[in-house]
Amino acid sequence: MKLDQKIAELKKRDQMAQEGGGAQRRERQHKEGKMSARERVDFLLDEGTFEETDKLVTHRCNDFGMAEQKYYGDGFITGYGRVEGRLIFVFAQDFTVFGGSLSESNAAKIVKIMDLAAKMGAPVIGLNDSGGARIQEGVMSLAGYADIFLRNTLYSGVVPQISAIMGPCAGGAVYSPAITDFILMVDQTSYMFITGPDVIKTVTHEEVTKDQLGGAHTHNEISGVAHFMCRDDAECLSMVRELLSFIPSNNLDDPPRKACTDPIDRLDEKLDTIIPDQSNMPYDMKDVIHTVVDDGYFFEIHEHYAKNIVVGFARLNGKPVGIVANQPAMLAGTLDINASVKAARFVRFCDCFNIPLVTFEDVPGFLPGTQQEYGGIIRHGAKLLYAFAEATVPKITVITRKAYGGAYCVMASKHIRTDVNYAWPSAEIAVMGPEGAVDIVYKRELDGAENRSSARQEKIEEFRERFANPYVAADRGFVDAVIQPRETRKKLIQALEMLENKRDKNPAKKHGNIPL
Repeated sequence: MKLDQKIAELKKRDQMAQEGGGAQRRERQHKEGKMSARERVDFLLDEGTFEETDKLVTHRCNDFGMAEQKYYGDGFITGYGRVEGRLIFVFAQDFTVFGGSLSESNAAKIVKIMDLAAKMGAPVIGLNDSGGARIQEGVMSLAGYADIFLRNTLYSGVVPQISAIMGPCAGGAVYSPAITDFILMVDQTSYMFITGPDVIKTVTHEEVTKDQLGGAHTHNEISGVAHFMCRDDAECLSMVRELLSFIPSNNLDDPPRKACTDPIDRLDEKLDTIIPDQSNMPYDMKDVIHTVVDDGYFFEIHEHYAKNIVVGFARLNGKPVGIVANQPAMLAGTLDINASVKAARFVRFCDCFNIPLVTFEDVPGFLPGTQQEYGGIIRHGAKLLYAFAEATVPKITVITRKAYGGAYCVMASKHIRTDVNYAWPSAEIAVMGPEGAVDIVYKRELDGAENRSSARQEKIEEFRERFANPYVAADRGFVDAVIQPRETRKKLIQALEMLENKRDKNPAKKHGNIPL
């Protein structure tokens, strides 16, 4: 065969790979409001940067009439490209080819780029849209999933791993995204579950739709499996790009810094009056965050789940930071099971990838009740304590109002290696609130009082004056400084600059045993 014939053959095969399952099936994707796999890759990456790998791979199954049904690429698009100039590895499941099902061949394609990503120190992005394991291949497809799960685990904390669920993701397929760092879902077109509605109806006689069982709302609001909910494919891919702008390419790099035009020493008097005079009145902690960070921009993670705690990324003087904040506007900012797990996972991600942690604290304690105790609030609350204590990145805490009991210790207190702890003058640092404390401390005295109500109120005011302030803690060095709220931005940036070259480490060990 002459060279020009060989080139023609190459172009033919390349074109066949580009076609995937054909124009008709791609059009069906479009009618469902979904991009094709190649359109998704092109949208995600910088224009013209995608280099495809294993484009001509085909499956190896010759049973069940599969020998006559071969497509180049075998339903998976894999390769690498750039996002804002940074190297990224990506795979996209093509639903037009065998429903994007996983085979031995295309699993090997994913494993190859995951191994490359770890060697190169670059993030891995998975665009999931698959019917699951390819039934015709039996155990070979299951083995392919296990090969991927192993890489997800080994490279966790080495390179960032992000999963965009842009169609079905069911059965064993859900475990790979579950091990990754962040999961994005598209409303109305994506779902995740272990067993589908038909199996559930057979086993438990429950009637449930796919969307109710494992749709974007379900996993963003109820289960907490997903971190982001997007309107469509375009918003989902844009959010992946935005997420990448806050995180480094690997665990040895620093987060990408951006030029900052927001004045470092900007003061905002609004913060001086944001805390209500009455300690039981709510306010929105997000207002504090937006006021303090660069350009008021806060990229929230897990927005719809466990709203009594807020986590996400922002920048201070152009440098990315992870924000963890109690939310007094929801459940009074108490820590419960879901909030503890949500925050602990985020803290550990930031610690893996060298992102400093800034904590805004206003917490009256852990949520009481039999439901929480039976659900294991002790174990789950300990996860957050463990995560903060284990973290070696720069840690800064600002106590805005309440810091009561064990929750004070858990929320990045000085005692668990937080580097800089500030308090506003409105801070109340105590074992418990004045109302509960006087009933215990002065019980006999109050029981013997002629006017118990009046005596109790007097003791409450006395207790509040003595203990419900930051100065006792500051006297002991548990708070480094009591600052004016308007100065918070300047103080945080100064502390971050001081901590820029922080070096800390944990005792040598294989790994700790976090209370899972």
